[in-house]
Amino acid sequence: MIVFISESRKMAKASWGGKLIAESNATVVIEGNQYFPQDAVKKEFLKPSSHTTICPWKGTAHYYHVEVDGMKNDNAAWFYPEPKPAAAEIKNRVAFWKGVRVEV
Repeated sequence: MIVFISESRKMAKASWGGKLIAESNATVVIEGNQYFPQDAVKKEFLKPSSHTTICPWKGTAHYYHVEVDGMKNDNAAWFYPEPKPAAAEIKNRVAFWKGVRVEV
């Protein structure tokens, strides 16, 4: 398997429910997903989730619910606290899906 990992120097923004959730010009892009540095994510919009999934080459993903103004988007953000060596660049970075709009 060939996987392209690249760093984006363009400003990436993630928003949902009319609120900016994350913004950074130092994202890491894997499989088309922008992985934001932890300090670029507004933690007040993330709520812990017990959900996990396993990727054969990245490892175990842990999830957050995204909550904005009383609206909840279950498991709409994920991160890898202990990625496998092939994905070390995304350790503890946060990515989004399920309707969270990510623009570059």
